[in-house]
Amino acid sequence: MDGVLVHEDEAVPGAAEFVAALRAAGRPFLVLTNNSIFTARDLSARLARSGIDVPEGSIWTSALATATFLTEQVPGGSAYVIGEAGLTTAMHEAGYTLTETDPDYVVLGETRTYSFEAITKAIRLIKAGARFIATNPDTTGPSAEGPLPATGSVAAMITAATGRSPYYVGKPNPMMFRSALNRIDAHSETTAMIGDRMDTDVVAGIEAGLETFLVLTGSTAPDEVDHHPFRPSHVVDSVADLVERI
Repeated sequence: MDGVLVHEDEAVPGAAEFVAALRAAGRPFLVLTNNSIFTARDLSARLARSGIDVPEGSIWTSALATATFLTEQVPGGSAYVIGEAGLTTAMHEAGYTLTETDPDYVVLGETRTYSFEAITKAIRLIKAGARFIATNPDTTGPSAEGPLPATGSVAAMITAATGRSPYYVGKPNPMMFRSALNRIDAHSETTAMIGDRMDTDVVAGIEAGLETFLVLTGSTAPDEVDHHPFRPSHVVDSVADLVERI
């Protein structure tokens, strides 16, 4: 999503046309994001404000992927959750009970205001036997004032205190893409991934068996591509270059 379709609240040139072409052609697609703060409805509204028409059913977040994964692991389970509406809503809709008492899992997501009390409670629950899950490994997130600590940073703190590392569901775990494929009933052999980061999007796409397109409108600069031991299937300037391929 970010770096491919939008920068902050501005659409990447050609992004609206690309999504419109997908919808006109009837091609199933999902917009993916590691951000677990917002619900799919929130993100659909944000894209609409940027002039990009994406229905909420076509948005797949690390929160939704996490809730789906946990439902497959322990259906109807319980969790102590650190996160915002995107994560708590996904967990509720997946049939999970949110509790501070003897949960099956501690689930760590992103929030604008990490609470020392909540982190302490998470540490104690994990040491008491709760399994540790995190929505994504991103260590920082953007803000108008500069970088903010994100899920990966707080997970590292909890790991240091408990000796337990989390299972990360979001990118670069290919689990994120596999759950997305299942969501739209797609097969890896006929699906492509479009992303702006070599270290999350492209590597996860490769590991999930997808054709990969790196766009140069986000995090990865052209001279950084060769620094990695893997390569995308294609490198293009932006999604505007892909409209004619649909």
